[in-house]
Amino acid sequence: MADKHTIITDKYLVKPGTKVSLKDYDTEYNDDVFFKGNILEKADGQKILDEEKEKLAVMQEKLYAYNQYSVLIIFQAMDAAGKDGAVKHIMSGINPAGVKVHSFKTPSSNELEHDYFWRHYIALPPRGEVGIFNRSHYENVLITRVHPEYIMNEHLPGINNIKDINDEFWQKRFKQIKRFEKNISQNGTIVLKFFLHISKKEQKKRFIERIDNPKKNWKISPADSKERNFWKDYQFAYEEAISNTSTEYAPWFIIPADDKWFTRLAIGVIIQKQFEKLNLEYPKVSDKTLAELKVIREQLMNES
Repeated sequence: MADKHTIITDKYLVKPGTKVSLKDYDTEYNDDVFFKGNILEKADGQKILDEEKEKLAVMQEKLYAYNQYSVLIIFQAMDAAGKDGAVKHIMSGINPAGVKVHSFKTPSSNELEHDYFWRHYIALPPRGEVGIFNRSHYENVLITRVHPEYIMNEHLPGINNIKDINDEFWQKRFKQIKRFEKNISQNGTIVLKFFLHISKKEQKKRFIERIDNPKKNWKISPADSKERNFWKDYQFAYEEAISNTSTEYAPWFIIPADDKWFTRLAIGVIIQKQFEKLNLEYPKVSDKTLAELKVIREQLMNES
C-alpha cells in the first residue's frame, strides 16, 4: 500500500500537459487520505506535520552541507488562502539562517525598468539554502492578465496599447517562464510550486473574520474586496498559468486550502518527499582529515 507521502504527492500534482479546470479540484479535505488504516483526521495530521518538520530540519542541514542544490518554494493563491500561515507553520523547525522568505508586492519604478524576472532572479536562494516566494514571477501572468493595463507600465517594445496584449502575448510569457525555471533547475535549484485552492465561500468567511477581529484588521484592505469582484477572471488566469507551466522540472501542486491544518500537512509532506528524491548525505571527509581530527580530539581530551 502506498504511504501518505505518495498518496498526497500524486493526488495534488499537476502532471505536465494537463488542462486544468479548477472546478475539478477540491478546495477542502474530503477524508480521502488514510493513516495507519484509518481516515486521516486533524489530530493525526498535526502529529504527522510535527514529524515532517523534524525531517525537514535534518534535510535542510544536509542541503547546506552538500552545497550542490538550492530549493525554491513558490506559493500562489487568492487572498486569505493561507500562504503566510503555511510558511510560518511548515518552516518553523528549520534553521532561519538557511531560509529566506520574499513577499513580492507591486513592482517599484526601478523594478519596472528591468525585465519582470529581474527582481525574482536576484532573490533566488544560493546553494545550500531554501528560498520561499510568497507570490512570484507568476503575478506577471495572473494579476496582469486580469488587469492588462498594468502591462503598459513595463514599456515593452511592440506593446503600444492594451489591444496588443493578446493570447499570443500570454503564450510567449508562459514560454519565458518555463525557460527561466528550466535554466535555474539545470543549475541546481529544485523548484516546487503550490497553488492554495480556496473556495469563494471560505474566502468570504475569512474576510469577515479579519474585519471583525481588531488584531486581524491589518490583514485586509479595500483592494482585497475589489479584487474579489474579479474572482472568475483570476480562476481562469490560474488555470491558464498552471496548465501551461507545470513541468517535470518545476511542477505545480494544487492544494485544498479551506482546511488550514490539511493545507499545511499536504505542503509539508510534498516538500519532504521532494527532498528525499535528492538522496542527500552528509559529506564524507578524507582519511587524512579523519586522522587529523583524531589527533585534535586526543589533544582536547588531554587538556587540563
